[in-house]
Amino acid sequence: MTALAVIPARGGSQRIPRKNLKRFNGEPMIVGSIRTALNSGLFDRVIVSTDDEEIAEVARRHGADVPFMRPSELADAFTGTGPVVQHAIRSLDAHYDFTCCIYATAPLLQPRFLRQGFEALQAAPDKAFAFSVCSFGFPIQRALKINDDGSLDAMHPEFRHVRSQDLPPAYQDAGQFYWGRSAAWLRGDVIFSPLSLPVILPRHLVQDIDDEEDWRRAEYLYAALKAGGEIEP
Repeated sequence: MTALAVIPARGGSQRIPRKNLKRFNGEPMIVGSIRTALNSGLFDRVIVSTDDEEIAEVARRHGADVPFMRPSELADAFTGTGPVVQHAIRSLDAHYDFTCCIYATAPLLQPRFLRQGFEALQAAPDKAFAFSVCSFGFPIQRALKINDDGSLDAMHPEFRHVRSQDLPPAYQDAGQFYWGRSAAWLRGDVIFSPLSLPVILPRHLVQDIDDEEDWRRAEYLYAALKAGGEIEP
């Protein structure tokens, strides 16, 4: 079985300028994802899909391939992950049985979870994807909302008097990686569906990075995890 890693990394970023190249732990953010993919030993090839020459140069310098430059129509703020991965698969001159999309801004990504996802998908021929998730820290059924007049109310009133321990746990996309059969990516199969398997991560190993507050929290988490020996090289 052959496997391809695709790391999408466009040059533009609206909330954190040049996010993929901003220094995290002393090096460009994307370097961590490249290194983790390479160190996992899972991939026949690790490529970066980018429209940006500086990102491409950094990626090559740290061991990834950049076999093409992503076209501008796939590098705007509205293009989803699926079309980018499809373009990458179709642009290569070799076939890979599995393709894993790894986000460039996933500094807490661990090789062991990549391996767990790959093994789970290989063992389930009826599934198309396996991706990282983590549980919500509080039952989503007990969420609150702020009304137009500034007062609070239950978002789901029917669960007001149900004990939290009696509610089923809910999970969120951890925003780190998405294993998929290459054929499923190319078909455009729906990832958030029963076609997928979960790779459940501890919440303290998850931090999506969309704005400066997220970035700072990720730095604090990384420093604490590194000091505690929980960062796997």
